[in-house]
Amino acid sequence: MDIALDLGTANTRICVEEGVKAIDQPSVISYDKTTNEILAFGTDAYKMLGRTSNRVDVVFPLDSSVIAQSGLVEELVNIFLCEVCTSRVVMPRVLACIPGEITEVEKRAIVNAISSFGVRRVLLLEAAKAAAFGCNKNIMSPHGVMVANIGAGTVDIAVMTLGGVSVGKTLRTGGNAMDEEIIKYARRKHNLIIGKAMAQKCKEEIGTVMYDDNDITFRLKGRDSIRGLPKWVDVKSSEIMDVIFDIAKNIAIAIADVLEDTPPELMSDVHEDGITLTGGLSQLKGMKDLVENATGVKVTIAKNPSDCVVNGLYKAIDYIDEAEAQKNSLNPLMMVY
Repeated sequence: MDIALDLGTANTRICVEEGVKAIDQPSVISYDKTTNEILAFGTDAYKMLGRTSNRVDVVFPLDSSVIAQSGLVEELVNIFLCEVCTSRVVMPRVLACIPGEITEVEKRAIVNAISSFGVRRVLLLEAAKAAAFGCNKNIMSPHGVMVANIGAGTVDIAVMTLGGVSVGKTLRTGGNAMDEEIIKYARRKHNLIIGKAMAQKCKEEIGTVMYDDNDITFRLKGRDSIRGLPKWVDVKSSEIMDVIFDIAKNIAIAIADVLEDTPPELMSDVHEDGITLTGGLSQLKGMKDLVENATGVKVTIAKNPSDCVVNGLYKAIDYIDEAEAQKNSLNPLMMVY
């Protein structure tokens, strides 16, 4: 059995059949701080955010797609893999996604977390490559393909050819950083304390990085930071744009920086085909136009951008046998354990 695992900062997605997600849940886990007993995970744990007693803690154990709390990540991975791998007679092989720029220590932490389940083999694939496979780009030919995978914790940008990355860059910022800025703004401007879930909902409903005549509003609900009583305020999309624009601009600049370092022959391929955006944050209103303005290159948002990485991981499973046999052919999988 082969498993494609997208262990993301915000969501974990697992695919064991092409085009079908066996798991698509938030990368959240809740536990009893007194007994260390796991209480809930995924969607059920996410519903507990901001609604727990002093005894219960709810955490995202991954930070920028790397492991921040190894014990909890192992628990989360084991729970999810148990749901898709009901028989332990045949140990599965797991192909997992990692950021493009990651240290050996961070790689080993991811491998150890997955290996704790008792798998036969763990293989790794960079997020940009997986996203390219997921949106049906051919990165195995001598033709340049540029993809920017814009997620909650990281942004992976790469120009790929012949199964490898020619030029790449990873930013340890994304949708989560925008949520934090919205939380800070609500407290600074309106003396309103809100939680992560409220900030994320605000970003998804009225978030934009380009000015629009249709200045819609969203009601933020939380607690008054001065009186401690329930409070709500209506914020406009133009306000939120001012809060999150710098983060979006830095992403667009990073994409332009990768283009500047791209070899001329590959640059002509990218200019002809354009840049493909994947990841949940690529759907933020105005992001496509912002990147086009920064680069001068046509930009396309992939179909079902949030699923591109996990779908691409599943497609890349075809290369596992070659990698295990250590054939000398080009192979996009960067490491075998």
